[in-house]
Amino acid sequence: MADLEPVTLRDPSSSMTATFVPTAGMIGTSLADGDDEFLGQRRGLDAYVTAGKTMGIPILYPWANRLSASDYQSNGAVVSLTPGQGGVRADEHGLPIHGVLAAYPGWQVTAQSENTLTATVDFGAMPELLAAFPFPHVLTQRVALAGRRLTIETTVTPTASAAVPLCFGYHPYFTIPGVPRDEWQLTTPTMRHLPVDGRGIPTGAHDDWEGGTRSLQSVTYDDGFDEVPEGAVFSLAGGDRRVDVVFETGYPAAQLFAPGTDGFIAIEPMAAPTDALRRGDYRSAMPEKPSTARFSITVT
Repeated sequence: MADLEPVTLRDPSSSMTATFVPTAGMIGTSLADGDDEFLGQRRGLDAYVTAGKTMGIPILYPWANRLSASDYQSNGAVVSLTPGQGGVRADEHGLPIHGVLAAYPGWQVTAQSENTLTATVDFGAMPELLAAFPFPHVLTQRVALAGRRLTIETTVTPTASAAVPLCFGYHPYFTIPGVPRDEWQLTTPTMRHLPVDGRGIPTGAHDDWEGGTRSLQSVTYDDGFDEVPEGAVFSLAGGDRRVDVVFETGYPAAQLFAPGTDGFIAIEPMAAPTDALRRGDYRSAMPEKPSTARFSITVT
């Protein structure tokens, strides 16, 4: 197991801190205001590293959530995925889930300061990664903490003649410390709801989702969306605390995940809807034209 050395960023203008672990897939493990933790810890970092059990803020790359089968065709490539090889993991239905970078130890830190951290993965230099996603590129993640806001910027830079599908996402888990889940309020934008089948795969149907504020009392979510407006704000509030998640650019899709048994909600920015890599419903980063997506988390 790689040395799981955390990097803690400190907001120069507040008591906020954010912790990431580059050698465990650049996962964010903490976003705290003093002793108050705003990320869902779930089973912790060890379970993420050993079994891919998500917590904190993991990146889902190169696809977010599930694929409907273990093969796909994209930009001229035909790919067959094998769970257990090359970082591919399967869900309870045997479907590939959450991409291939869960707890990936090969991130290289390229810049670091008191409140910023930048790390990269060169897919073109990693045959095991190219086997699952044969599109050479450099993946760059830059995080910055300032003014009580954590910004996560992700850039895909093609390094060959092939375009790179943009189907990734993040799976941030949020909590309001000291406030029971039944007292939380979730505010969402107007977007389009994508019903799923029993395996969590979109059926192809859709319906309107009116934006607004809803209580989480006796409410569960495992729902996907598209047509998320650029700059959309999702807010979680409870007591006198609020977490605002802003889909600043590059995230036209989202997932909400809030089972009734745990005190968290995941608000997931996604570059494309679930199963887009198989359906062809995605944008691509073009050669010589890097693509950047960005979202931010503000705690007030």
